[in-house]
Amino acid sequence: MNNNNTKRHYIVGGAGSGLGQAIALQLLQQGESVITVGRSVEKLQALQSQFPNQVQFVVGDISDEATLNAFIQLAQSAYISGICMNAGGPPAATIAETTMEQWDMAYQLLLRWKVKFMKAILPHLEQQGYGRIVFIESATVKEPMDNLVLSTAFRLAVTGFAKTVSNEYAHKGITCNILAPGPHNTPAIERVFKKKQAQTGADIHIIQQQENDKIPVKRLGNATEFAQLALWLLSKEAGYITGQTIAVDGGLIKGIFG
Repeated sequence: MNNNNTKRHYIVGGAGSGLGQAIALQLLQQGESVITVGRSVEKLQALQSQFPNQVQFVVGDISDEATLNAFIQLAQSAYISGICMNAGGPPAATIAETTMEQWDMAYQLLLRWKVKFMKAILPHLEQQGYGRIVFIESATVKEPMDNLVLSTAFRLAVTGFAKTVSNEYAHKGITCNILAPGPHNTPAIERVFKKKQAQTGADIHIIQQQENDKIPVKRLGNATEFAQLALWLLSKEAGYITGQTIAVDGGLIKGIFG
């Protein structure tokens, strides 16, 4: 049962940087407790120092089995109000540039751990009678983009999985949605720009301006505005929205149902 006196916790993957960090910071600033996982102990300790008694974390690669098991155990020990499924992506590449080892790695990084985590935590949410789940994926699930074949393929699989979760658990007080970010001013997009610079020799500022010009709002997204939408989907007020894939892309996707 959802007990209003129970201390709420939110699971936020990748709270050490980028979109995950922005979501975690806004939750913490509102006085909520966050459980997270990441590879940089320094970044997670800094977050914990900034918000004493509000942050618990596991250090490691979430796609590593031991790290994932420790994270699941920590999550199952708390009342979980919301879950933000978020982790870094595979390297940017075309089909021709990829190896089968990279495909195996991308499966582990983008799909497998999410399925295992959800299979472990859904009975916990079901027992609570409440839960909000948000998967952070990519606008490529709606419209493929150049050089992102690994991300596109496996994030589409995650989207199908998340939609099935929404169908099977909606009547149990659990919602599940997908946010599909386009280009945002985060370390991930910086890596894409640097790869283009290495390939073309162009100035990185010109590369960024060219990216801005493709977007109808003529700029990259910022993590803070993205986090505000994620927090609403993680709130009890968002109980009538489930199974949706919402693009946050400045109008980049041109399709009517983008």
